[in-house]
Formats: sequence, C-alpha cells, structure tokens
Amino acid sequence: MAHLVAPSLLAADFLHLGRDVEMVNNSLADWFHVDVMDGHFVPNISFGFSIIKQIKSIATKPLDVHLMIANPDQYIGEFRKCGADNLTVHYETCAHLHKTVHSIKESGMKAGVVINPHNPVSLLSDIVADVDLVLIMSVNPGFGGQEFIPRTLDRVRELKDLLIRKNSKALIEVDGGVDTGNAKALLAAGVDVLVAGSTVFGAEDPLNTIKTLKEIQIK
Repeated sequence: MAHLVAPSLLAADFLHLGRDVEMVNNSLADWFHVDVMDGHFVPNISFGFSIIKQIKSIATKPLDVHLMIANPDQYIGEFRKCGADNLTVHYETCAHLHKTVHSIKESGMKAGVVINPHNPVSLLSDIVADVDLVLIMSVNPGFGGQEFIPRTLDRVRELKDLLIRKNSKALIEVDGGVDTGNAKALLAAGVDVLVAGSTVFGAEDPLNTIKTLKEIQIK
C-alpha cells in the first residue's frame, strides 16, 4: 500500500481555515489530521466540536482526529457526530483501553492508540491486534513546530516488528517534526501515515510540499 499524508490543521491559518481546508481538498493528501487538546492532558487548547463540524462540512477527505484529552470515553459519540472518521486516544488516558477501542469501533470509526516519546512500544503488545492504527509521537504532545526526536526511527522499527508478531494490520502513523528531510527514513522504517503540520502550512508552496511528501519512493 502506498503511504498516506495527513496535513495537520493545528498548523493552518485559523483566520483562513476554510481556505486551508480547500487547499488540502485539492492536494494529493489523504487525510486531515485534527488535534484536539483540552488544557489538562496537554497544556494547550485547540479545536472543539463546532470547529470540527465546520471542517467536516467542506472536507472531502477523512478526518483523522487525535484526542489529547483526559477522559476520552466521555466524548466518543460526540466526535462521531462531528464527523470524525478515525479516532485515536493516548494510552495513558484510558483506564480500560480495550473497552475504549471497541467503543470507538462500535460507533463506526476506525480506532487508534497513541504513545508518547517516553512510552515503551511494548506497552502496546496486548492491544495492537485490536486497533486500526498506532500513532507514535515524535515530539512531546501539545504544541506544533517542535523538533523531531531522532530515536523515533528505532521505535517505528520496533513497532513494525511487534505488529508482524501479533499479526496486526494496524497502520503506523507518526506525528511531530515530520518534514521532507526525514520522511524517507520514516517510511523506510515502516511508517504508513505521515502527519505534517508546519512543514505543509508553513511552506511557500503547500501543495508542492504535500506532493513531495506523497511521491517519496523507498526501495
């Protein structure tokens, strides 16, 4: 399967959000990545339900919603109503992760789990067979524009081995500091989905940057 590119709307121009959504609609990108932060699990606050609904009303590609919030179980139904297609939750925010994952699936969304840079990949051993995607944070969550953590590459390789051992079909997604300089190495390590925020929306030519990320080839 060809890899996917998911521009992160956290880096979009919020004064011209509709314009930036339309730009992604007309690009080679595959998903919209939507970061939801509550000011508790992470120190930042971002998109709420009403904004996601408005994005969904004009988006022509799936919404990949990444919950950086406490108590995500309370809001699964609401995010489905807003138009989320994928819903990913952080490992440490779910007291009963298996139950949360299945609640997401039962609501009609694809379910993902996220691990932070300090989380060992082995934590996911008992859940990877149940999820549709695993998101590895390559920066500490909460703010865009951070520098990529190089050891992420080893974590991706470790996760890829775990998925194979567990016969999991989950996609591997990486978020944080992804750019045209490290994307090829990430794909070679086993990444399926590249999330790119500042790299896309901070570029002089965002459409060409998405095209560059999408057309990277690995042997």
